[in-house]
Amino acid sequence: MKKILPFSILVIVVILGLLYPGVAPANVEESTLDTGDTAWLLVSTALVLLMTPGLAFFYGGMVQKKNVISTMLQSFVCMGLITVIWIVFGFSLAFGEDVNGLGIIGDPSTFFMMKGMIGNTSWSLMPTIPIVLFAMFQLKFAVITPALITGAFAERIKFNSYLIFLSLFMIVIYAPLAHATWHPEGYFFKLGVLDFAGGTVVHMSAGWAALASALYLGKRNVTSHTPARISYVILGTGLLWFGWFGFNAGSAGGANALAATALATTTTASAAAAMAWVFFDMFRGKKPSALGACIGAVVGLVAVTPAAGYVTVPHSLVIGIVAAIVSNLVVLLRSKTNIDDTLDVFPCHGVGGMVGMLLTGVFANQAVNSANTTGNGLYYGETGLFFIHLLALVTVSAFAFFGSLLLLKVTDLISPLRVSVEEESAGLDLTQHQEEL
Repeated sequence: MKKILPFSILVIVVILGLLYPGVAPANVEESTLDTGDTAWLLVSTALVLLMTPGLAFFYGGMVQKKNVISTMLQSFVCMGLITVIWIVFGFSLAFGEDVNGLGIIGDPSTFFMMKGMIGNTSWSLMPTIPIVLFAMFQLKFAVITPALITGAFAERIKFNSYLIFLSLFMIVIYAPLAHATWHPEGYFFKLGVLDFAGGTVVHMSAGWAALASALYLGKRNVTSHTPARISYVILGTGLLWFGWFGFNAGSAGGANALAATALATTTTASAAAAMAWVFFDMFRGKKPSALGACIGAVVGLVAVTPAAGYVTVPHSLVIGIVAAIVSNLVVLLRSKTNIDDTLDVFPCHGVGGMVGMLLTGVFANQAVNSANTTGNGLYYGETGLFFIHLLALVTVSAFAFFGSLLLLKVTDLISPLRVSVEEESAGLDLTQHQEEL
């Protein structure tokens, strides 16, 4: 049965591809496309895709040598599995017509099998690019989000079970959050929540799922080890930083001044966070490390993601520094507990995303993005946006954490999540994939 099921899924997908060629019209807008905007989003889409292999190197370099391949594959496989789900019905769940006016999920039939993707049509919030490009751009966000979670349960999860959890997370957690936050009829969108490129949808959801995973799977048998390749971590950080310009500046929707601002704030926050992490380590009596600089840079990227198109460049400096120090402290606190978040996904991505979301509510400035900013932040004397963000933070945190716990339990009932003691000792590269570094 276990051997037949994956092949059966592929057969079903092939049949769907033959029956639904994707030429039927969908409820989308006719528009005049802009070649410059389209060109920038094509590049941005490729840049965001590069982030997932970058994450594979980033995580792969931190684990034990016997688990490098398995850890990297957990990120890489998302580019395959999530893409198939997205094409069939995932994009519709996130960006399809709102179901019953609830603002929490889209109709899976709206863009089923990429229906209505041919011709001069666009998405309402990005009217100058083809809708198929918008779908592919958003796909890359959906790809990297569950990949981020893998750092929390690295070195102890069965690959087949991970694929089940990956699929469930995409459908039950990611798609509703994307719809609620980025769809014009979404609950958070109408509430006025600002999430420029995924601090809430991507990093908070992944961070809380990571914490749930670490708690559910329990500690590794051996929790201390020497990272396999620090050079992989440095390479992964470079690829992530490079790809993040597509992540944030691409979310401006075109080649425009807002994209330039998002690129500037992204660069600034990441650089500030990298140095803040290193300096804070030195303040605590530790030696400055390549690993610390890399982690700090990524935390800065995470924190500025929700704010990139809403804050000024000087305020992105503040966001990067604050996020780095807070995340560093949470890593320290986590190390004093029994929680085995292998690569500190929750302190870096979860906490970094929450800090960024709250500071967006503090520093958002309508002069930066007058078309889309729903209010000025707390720094400018307005309280409304900040409290909306605080409400969204609590809601998303509870949904992502408890929802992920439920999905982990469901997955465990279908296929046991944890490898055996013997498999963990031998390493997942050999026991799960019959490969060696």
